[in-house]
Amino acid sequence: MHVDLELVRRLADLLHETELSEIEVKEGDRAIKVRRDAQAAPLPAAPPPAPAAPAQPTDQPQPAPSALAEVRAHPGLVTSPMVGTAYLAPEPGAANFVSVGSRVQEGQTLLIVEAMKVMNPIPAPRAGIVRSILVANEQPVEYDQPLVIIDAA
Repeated sequence: MHVDLELVRRLADLLHETELSEIEVKEGDRAIKVRRDAQAAPLPAAPPPAPAAPAQPTDQPQPAPSALAEVRAHPGLVTSPMVGTAYLAPEPGAANFVSVGSRVQEGQTLLIVEAMKVMNPIPAPRAGIVRSILVANEQPVEYDQPLVIIDAA
């Protein structure tokens, strides 16, 4: 079996940069999983931590836990196939690929997820109307994170 050591190094670098604990890449019947343990050696007793700062609002509202279950159950949900950065437009200053209310065709690009300097178009799995865009431009995304909801036309 041939292992692409350069790919493993790039994945390890990506873990470090994004502070993720695990990343997996699948291609055909091959899979590479890189995992890091974030366990540190015990430190001497420290003063109690300061109170947490209030959460900062994001550009896009995040669904409430009960709404998340509804989003996950939607038949037109499009999720991220990888960890990366979401881009809603083909280049800075350009119009977004789609917007809420847009009619899309199966296979039409909805957005791009950049991973390891590769731009990966995310196609519409079916024709319909964009009901929701669940990420902001240049937002980091995780594997299987909800991106877009498409209602049947």
